[in-house]
Amino acid sequence: MTIAPERIAQIEARRDELAAQMATGDLPGDRFVAVSKEYAELEPVAAAAGEVRRLRAESESLTHMTQDADDDMRAMAIEELHANRGQLESAERALALALLPRDAADERAAMLEIRAGTGGDEAALFAGDLFRMYQRYADNRGWRIELISASVSDAGGYKEVVASVTGAGVFARLKFESGVHRVQRVPATESGGRIHTSAATVAVLPEAEEVDVQIDEARDLRIDVYRSSGPGGQSVNTTDSAVRITHLPTGLVVIQQDEKSQHKNKAKALKVLRTRLYEAERARLADERAGTRRSMVGSGDRSERIRTYNFPQGRVTDHRINLTLHRLPEILEGEMEELLGALIAQDEAERLATLDG
Repeated sequence: MTIAPERIAQIEARRDELAAQMATGDLPGDRFVAVSKEYAELEPVAAAAGEVRRLRAESESLTHMTQDADDDMRAMAIEELHANRGQLESAERALALALLPRDAADERAAMLEIRAGTGGDEAALFAGDLFRMYQRYADNRGWRIELISASVSDAGGYKEVVASVTGAGVFARLKFESGVHRVQRVPATESGGRIHTSAATVAVLPEAEEVDVQIDEARDLRIDVYRSSGPGGQSVNTTDSAVRITHLPTGLVVIQQDEKSQHKNKAKALKVLRTRLYEAERARLADERAGTRRSMVGSGDRSERIRTYNFPQGRVTDHRINLTLHRLPEILEGEMEELLGALIAQDEAERLATLDG
């Protein structure tokens, strides 16, 4: 995508205007904050625009030099022009990407939800494998994972696990993980060596802040407390620490009982509730991602999948971009950059194509 010279001039002029406003020292506090924020967002775009402008001017100069009567000078200009064209192409793409509308949620923390789908105990074990994969990836990037709630399967793994992931650019890198993940492998309990197929659903939701979702606790919520219970109904503690919050306008219910403190359970439940309400509103307004949480994660059936993890062949295949990597053990250890990078690149290419159209 080629950006018009007039657009580049506008970007650089606006950057310089904002810099001049901040330099005066006359802006009131709230105005200074707004100008500073706009400048911080525009500066990398203006830098990319300046690089394009510089390379275009260099290309024009080199093109004139290729008409030089001196053979050596002409040969040098042709060689440099070839290099310039490659640099200019990269700079043009970088500027076009910088100008793409940004997802306002990209820099947010994320709520990671994984649920076992079709496949019984094997699906729960796979859900556990996925959670550990994301934990290791988060560790590699210096992110922090806080467990919100977990329902452990009798055979190990998770029937359901919910966690908060915080760090730089969490949602931007994980948002394409939402969907059905399918595993093909021989379960430990399979004596005949047959390959079984199981599935787990993953949902990655941008975490909401209090300013995003206004909740009137007295009017909008019904909060019930009761005694936490473990497997088989065994008592976890002797106080009413478990919390169930019902959002009356939508009917959404969140239950939290992992903490011994009722206050901590309530805080975690409210965090999950705000995040789910925020995502529902994002889906309603923008429809940029899955439209609704149900369509985003699917039903968990084997036939619905975004990615397959095939253990006998040691491969991972992402069906959305037709990418197969024969690095299954490494990916499960959290080495996901190649996979996630390809998804992000595909998304960028599709958005650039939309702008071109």
